[in-house]
Amino acid sequence: MIRVLNFFCMALMGLSILALYHVSEQTRVAEIRLAKVERQIADTKDGVGVLQTEWERVAGPARIQKLALRDGMSDSSSVELSSFTLLPRRADAPLNNSPLRNVNAQVPASVLPVLTPQPISVRSGF
Repeated sequence: MIRVLNFFCMALMGLSILALYHVSEQTRVAEIRLAKVERQIADTKDGVGVLQTEWERVAGPARIQKLALRDGMSDSSSVELSSFTLLPRRADAPLNNSPLRNVNAQVPASVLPVLTPQPISVRSGF
């Protein structure tokens, strides 16, 4: 009886060793994958930094101004509308030569549901 019990204990120990070895191998593989992903994240962050620097160079106000002047654009329209006082009043200049209309919607009282006050529950606070 003791030999059988010893055999089962040894078999259980062997299976435990194999299971622990399998878990350790999975951990090692996961660590390798994690290191690879962390390198990819670092490379992507470096790439984003390069793109941000390039964007700042390309979208700089001095460069935009130079390109606008080269292509014959002027900033007169921005000067004309630089103040709210220079904008036309709504009543003076309707869009598309159509008359202005009041767009308020009024619902008859007979259509509205009658709301009855609900008691406030002391337990829930609502």
